[in-house]
Amino acid sequence: MKYQPTIGLEVHAELKTRTKMFCDSLNDPEEKHPNTNVCPICTGHPGTLPTINKKAVEYVLKVGMAVNGDIPQFSKFDRKNYFYPDLPKGYQISQYDLPLIFGGNLNGIRIRRVHLEEDTGRLIHESHIAHPESQKNDTRHTIHDASFVDYNRAGVPLMELVTEPDITSAEQAAAFAKELQMILRYLGVSDADMEKGQMRVEANISLNMGTKVEVKNINSFKAAEGAIKYELKRQEEVLESGGKITQETRGWDDAHNRTVSQRIKEDAHDYRYFPEPDLPPLDLAHFDLKQLKLEIPELPLAKRQRFVKEYNLTPEMAELLVTDRKMGEFFEEAASELAADDSKNIGEKTKLLVNYLTSDLAGLLMAKETSLEEIKIDPENFADLIELIATGKINSRVAKDVLAKMFETGLDPNAIVQEGGLTQVSDEGALVEVAKKIIAANPNAIADYKKGKENAIMFLVGKCMAELKGRGNPELLRKVIKENIV
Repeated sequence: MKYQPTIGLEVHAELKTRTKMFCDSLNDPEEKHPNTNVCPICTGHPGTLPTINKKAVEYVLKVGMAVNGDIPQFSKFDRKNYFYPDLPKGYQISQYDLPLIFGGNLNGIRIRRVHLEEDTGRLIHESHIAHPESQKNDTRHTIHDASFVDYNRAGVPLMELVTEPDITSAEQAAAFAKELQMILRYLGVSDADMEKGQMRVEANISLNMGTKVEVKNINSFKAAEGAIKYELKRQEEVLESGGKITQETRGWDDAHNRTVSQRIKEDAHDYRYFPEPDLPPLDLAHFDLKQLKLEIPELPLAKRQRFVKEYNLTPEMAELLVTDRKMGEFFEEAASELAADDSKNIGEKTKLLVNYLTSDLAGLLMAKETSLEEIKIDPENFADLIELIATGKINSRVAKDVLAKMFETGLDPNAIVQEGGLTQVSDEGALVEVAKKIIAANPNAIADYKKGKENAIMFLVGKCMAELKGRGNPELLRKVIKENIV
């Protein structure tokens, strides 16, 4: 390969603390009214003094432990100086040479550091069009551009994780970001929703360890892959044409699937870092690191490996359950119920459980725009539904209706089946009677079958199922139909 990609990531994540990083203003990402959760400290009024949010520090220490990073004895905060309308102080309180975490590893990618800082405000750009009738002696449309700033987000605790330039492809970068998002959610330190800006990814990209370009404005994993692929191709074309790569910051234009130049990239000295004079150094010996370690749950990698080994799941099945922590917990509770009731065919029942949980129930959750925590179905009743299917008491068609009823009412599936008379008909004598009736009523389908058209049988099975109101055993029906065609 003529050009070897070298990629490093900077990932920012807003932390789920009650208050902001250095003041008592609420940290509420759902606040719709601008400039509501603000105070003199987070808006940078002269004479105000910041106070460190201990919970935010503990959250970052947990992240560091989760990625096997090193925790130093001392850490400190620094001022990062730059001027922008969404930065009310004229500087950002961040960390420079003594972050909370040094080193670490995730997905085989080395982590350089994890540090804590405050987020900026949010700029909102609008254009106002004045209509001709409002203009005296002027029939042209006039566009007035305006920018507004909302400081609700200013001062929100923001974790930044910086990798070493170990990543060599767009796919590897996206996989790293997805795994980190899962870890943040498992730890409960951040919702890390990229669409809401709670997690932001920036990529430093170069070829053959040459001049690097930073790409910002990446708001999804798909955008991360697209931005990196585009930038690698762009840099290759520049080099092939005899040009030189400029060290700059580029933004990802999602609408046109391209990166666009924003500004010449600053170096660290451009920010004139110096120790934050209003905050004391942090002696991390004052934090209960053993307790924080105990609070870390089983993380995605360990859970994947355990699900495959303990439940004999495929890696693909395990991944579906690990991606959504709540679904994984629901699965384990339901699987425990299945094992407690009867260990016979437990492997097949467990896989059936995964299929119905990740397809049918997940589909209902999406359609109703709700979550597992909010539904009326509990793991015990869901396990009962799987037992009914696995033992042949109801077929897959009826199972969908029963599940929908459970979703709506929260009733036990056994009660729904009993009250609705939905038990699967597997009595061969009863099925033969229905099959003969359907065969007699559909001579064209019989003729098609005799000509070698196998799908005619499925047509007849469907007719029988309709006659039986969905309660027939489809495999047994297929058998008796074939046996009764003269």
